[in-house]
Amino acid sequence: MDTTSTMFLPQTGSTVAPGVDALFNFLLYLSAFFFLLITGLAIYFSIRFRRRKGEPARLTPNLTHNTALEIAWIVIPTILVGILFVWGFKGFLKLSVIPKDAMEIKVTGQKWFWSFSYPEGATSINELVVPAGKPIKLLMSSQDVIHSFYVPDFRIKHDVLPNRYSVAWFDAPEPGEHNLFCAEYCGTGHSTMIGKVKVLSEREYDDWLSTSVMSGEGMNPAEFGAKLYVSKTCVTCHSTDGRAMNGPTFQGIFGHEVTLSDGSKVTVDENYIRESVLNPQAKVVMGFQPIMPTFQGLLKDHEIDALIAFIKSLEKKDEESGE
Repeated sequence: MDTTSTMFLPQTGSTVAPGVDALFNFLLYLSAFFFLLITGLAIYFSIRFRRRKGEPARLTPNLTHNTALEIAWIVIPTILVGILFVWGFKGFLKLSVIPKDAMEIKVTGQKWFWSFSYPEGATSINELVVPAGKPIKLLMSSQDVIHSFYVPDFRIKHDVLPNRYSVAWFDAPEPGEHNLFCAEYCGTGHSTMIGKVKVLSEREYDDWLSTSVMSGEGMNPAEFGAKLYVSKTCVTCHSTDGRAMNGPTFQGIFGHEVTLSDGSKVTVDENYIRESVLNPQAKVVMGFQPIMPTFQGLLKDHEIDALIAFIKSLEKKDEESGE
């Protein structure tokens, strides 16, 4: 399969992309042909039959109609529209009918990241990892507002809605990396809702799967938590250098009191952090909007423990430095 990009379209990364591109190119060149034909004739007739200086006005002959021309402008567009309909409907069916042997991956859109749950129990955030040459079914839903799952290289774009499931599918035949976007404005962090689709060979996918299921093995909790801080997108809302972002900074927060939106105070300990991860709307820090999504089902217990250890390690560093 030719995966090169063109002036108007990105590279083709799925089995349905060449068919979509062929229809797009046919419609583009057909439109260009008729645009040039009609514009060219209009210019020609304007010059050829213009009224020249000194000539008397010439009236149009008393012609009622031209049967051949009328038949032509009815039959030719009808045939072309029929071709486009049949071609487009076949492409629509190919995009809509999911192969029976497709591997199902659960996709969740929320402010402002994508999360993926795999049949084997692995999870990932903002990085969809799939084996090459295997049909992939995406079972998608949203935890808050409408998002839109868009992979330009695959020519798929599908709305992801709250309180219901939508489905899409693709088959990426060649290993590679492709951009993933949200194509529906979903709030202030919409532009950062960017991810990747990694297509791996079957052996590489099996290796990734075994590593993901056993994530954190051989690392101490704080190191694993630092890795999760980035991979689970905590970094997009919480800094580690004291800067206030969409959420409070993690620097020096453990063991200290914070004031909540209702005016009460709470000490940041292990229980508070765990509750904030699983039920973030329960205790919102004053000055911040209640926009953090829940990570219920996205983080395992040992991953939450690792994040707590990471935040505690930041506190220890601050104390050791005397700040």
